[in-house]
Amino acid sequence: MTAVSAARPASSAPEKRPRRRINWSSPVIYFVAMLVIALMLAPIAYIILGGFRTNAQITVDPAGFPSPWEVGNYLTVLAEGTFWNQVLNSTMAALATTIGVVVLGLMASYVLARYKFKARGFLYALFAAGLMFPITVAITPLYIMVRSLGLMNSLPGVILPQIAFALPTTIIILVPFLRAIPDEIEEAAAIDGASRLGFFWRMVVPLALPGVITVGILAFIGSWNSYLLPLFILGNDASYTLPLGVQAFASQYSVDTARVLAFTSLSMIPALIFFSVFERRIVGGLTGAVKG
Repeated sequence: MTAVSAARPASSAPEKRPRRRINWSSPVIYFVAMLVIALMLAPIAYIILGGFRTNAQITVDPAGFPSPWEVGNYLTVLAEGTFWNQVLNSTMAALATTIGVVVLGLMASYVLARYKFKARGFLYALFAAGLMFPITVAITPLYIMVRSLGLMNSLPGVILPQIAFALPTTIIILVPFLRAIPDEIEEAAAIDGASRLGFFWRMVVPLALPGVITVGILAFIGSWNSYLLPLFILGNDASYTLPLGVQAFASQYSVDTARVLAFTSLSMIPALIFFSVFERRIVGGLTGAVKG
């Protein structure tokens, strides 16, 4: 039996075909990428260029270029105090939301990542479950709660819910950063006499800075572009943020299309600049969170 079995050829395993790697330098890939970029930038370019046209030009040729270029639409919007008041409201709401999200999210993430207790897994899962509930689902209970607290028609009525709904994303991003910090660093800091709070401020915050910057940028942009929550909470023109201001301006000057496009362009330019400057920070922070 041994000789017969030895004489039989060993059953060869099916050969695995090597996977074809995508050639990212292919001209087809570049063409598809440029096509996608053009489709995304075309509406933005149309709005910005439309602000430099007159209503007559838009009526005659809606997709044409300004000829001649009309700067008066932008100058008229910039000369109005309503626009700058809404910019101030949006800036205050975005900065306050960002500070609240970063501070509270960093503290909660530090506890979930570095401390061992029975409910740690449950709390982390609870925050993760918060990602499945958008603010649109809870807008009615939020409206009732904000009204009960007497925060209607005020920026705190918008800031506090925005912080609450941004915390799940913040914690999911920051916990891997804080878990990746070696325990030896904490032990060495304790030997040197650093308290847990001192270790948190002197070591944890600097080491988790990429993640902190990422969640801060996401919170700022999310607050700046928020529309639904301010729509329910803010009923006074003086407290409007820019997204609400665009809607109110478009309703008031619905006939003056060029002026509405100019107002819309000016309202979205700060967010575009902010996102473009910190784009690498966002990608780097999210990559670090996935690796952690």
